[in-house]
Amino acid sequence: MKRKNSHIARHKIALTSILFLVLLCISGNAYLTSCISTNSITYYVDPIGGNDSNSGRSPQKPWRSLERASSISLMPGEQLLLKRGTTLNGQLEINGKGCASQPIIIGSYGDKSLSKPCIVGDDSSLYAVRIFNSEYLTLDDIEIVNTGKHPLPMRTGLKVECMNYGVSHNIRINNITIRDVNGSLIKEEGGGSGILIVNGGDSIRSRFDSLTIENCHILRCARNAMIWSGYYDRKNWYPNTHTIVRKNLIEEVPGDGIVPIGCDSTLIEYNLMCDSPDILPMTEAAAGIWPWSCDNTIIQYNEVSHHKAPWDAQGFDSDYNCQNTLIQYNYSHDNYGGMVLICNSGEAGDYSCGNIGSVIRYNISIGDGIRPKETRQGMFSPGIHIAGPVRRTLIERNIVHANHKPCTTTDRTMITSDSWNGYADSTCFRQNIFYAAEPSRFDLTSSTHNIFEQNAYIGKFKNQPEHTPNFNAENIYKTKVLDISADGYKGLYHLMDSMAIKGHKLHYINPKRAEIFFNTIFVETK
Repeated sequence: MKRKNSHIARHKIALTSILFLVLLCISGNAYLTSCISTNSITYYVDPIGGNDSNSGRSPQKPWRSLERASSISLMPGEQLLLKRGTTLNGQLEINGKGCASQPIIIGSYGDKSLSKPCIVGDDSSLYAVRIFNSEYLTLDDIEIVNTGKHPLPMRTGLKVECMNYGVSHNIRINNITIRDVNGSLIKEEGGGSGILIVNGGDSIRSRFDSLTIENCHILRCARNAMIWSGYYDRKNWYPNTHTIVRKNLIEEVPGDGIVPIGCDSTLIEYNLMCDSPDILPMTEAAAGIWPWSCDNTIIQYNEVSHHKAPWDAQGFDSDYNCQNTLIQYNYSHDNYGGMVLICNSGEAGDYSCGNIGSVIRYNISIGDGIRPKETRQGMFSPGIHIAGPVRRTLIERNIVHANHKPCTTTDRTMITSDSWNGYADSTCFRQNIFYAAEPSRFDLTSSTHNIFEQNAYIGKFKNQPEHTPNFNAENIYKTKVLDISADGYKGLYHLMDSMAIKGHKLHYINPKRAEIFFNTIFVETK
């Protein structure tokens, strides 16, 4: 009897499991059916040959205006295409919900020898294009301009927004040109940007998952190139996840380059930022690529050069309210500031977790720290700047190659670890190479528990943390770098790879070559 009951029980469990699987399949098929659009439509817009009374469903009967194109909500598999070689004035509002199997496409059509369709915002436009509460959607192959007659605080080219929506999946921004955005140069006024990512909401917390920005060109945008606005408060933490920023060219942007805010697991790689104009007010701070209020950010294979912000102006930065930032295989050169800033505000309050566990490794800095004029604290531009109570930072196997400075008053400091309402604790410097063409110095102030292990110091230094010479390192660096080019540019190129980005050449560090080079220099000696 006991055995029979056991058999019946197992039989019931099996039937229940089968029924559950059947229901799951039915519900799954229902979802797939709802995602499949049997009448996927392609809409066409031509501002010259179009008419808003047309159907808009063929190149022969296109719509004319962005207003008409903005009136539709796009369904899975649908496309909205703008005619190449044309200029469309006004604002494009995009709303669409695709799915993984049938994403929505906003792009171009027509003669591929012609220029991308160009959307030009009007004088009062805070954005020229907005993607709002959408998912599984790709914006591709268009140009965006938002200049206006006068600078406008918070003006952007492209705004991607998710508010009171939930989770927006798989937005892709690809091959977009965004130029001449006339925003404010002052951060406290709201600044301005090429791309602005916004997520939030009180009734429904909202975020992006798997947002990708790649192959874009951001040119002459004031103040910033790409910046996020999201949940930064650790008491209300709801970060964007799995963001990718890859293979973008940022040029002639005076402020910050790429700044994720309120994100987790962001990958920023193969981006080039160059030729920032020296036009920011003297009160302004900006840098190349850096996270704020983010966890698990990876910044790798990027190049930042010729940043000229009045304050900071480093190539890279691990900022406060961040955990586990990894900055590796990047190339920084000819910036007013140094290679990297690691910072934490000691007065941020309980919304911040501080700055914990940053790793800075296998990066190369050449000719940085060349600020030619005084800023907030005078001529200040150390190669590595650690500010405030950061914790458990590892700085390992980097090369800081400091050339002759442009004037006698320019800062000649390799490392400064100073106060931002507190001092750094437990920073490890291991197997880095510090080269200075002129007498330089280290300034660790009141930071605590600093560890220096097997670093190479080539040149003359005041307050050098380690005093045991590494003649092996000095000889190898002279032979492989300085004898080829004293300024380091040609001499260190053998550690780099390059690739074309929008007609420019991106340089970044080759991991295998760098590892071999450092292993050769820092051989174990008995």
